[in-house]
Amino acid sequence: MDLKTAAVIFASVFVAELGDKTQLATLLFASDQAIDKLTVFLAASVALVLSVAIAVAAGEIVSRYVSPAVLQYIAGVGFIAIGAWTLVSAG
Repeated sequence: MDLKTAAVIFASVFVAELGDKTQLATLLFASDQAIDKLTVFLAASVALVLSVAIAVAAGEIVSRYVSPAVLQYIAGVGFIAIGAWTLVSAG
């Protein structure tokens, strides 16, 4: 395992998840006094691991047909479009 690559992936995903809907939903579950905090942690952790597993599997399959440069371009355009939509809908 390449530690530099792992660190970049970790930092990217960690920063992307801060304040994300997933984190906010988990915060709301954890704020409920009737719900065990360990249950919230374990359920959210398993959900995140499974969603990442799906993303990795999908990335492996898509990469067989689409070049990494094209995927990065599509992702960039997608993020810009989501950002623009968020700005427009906020006004």
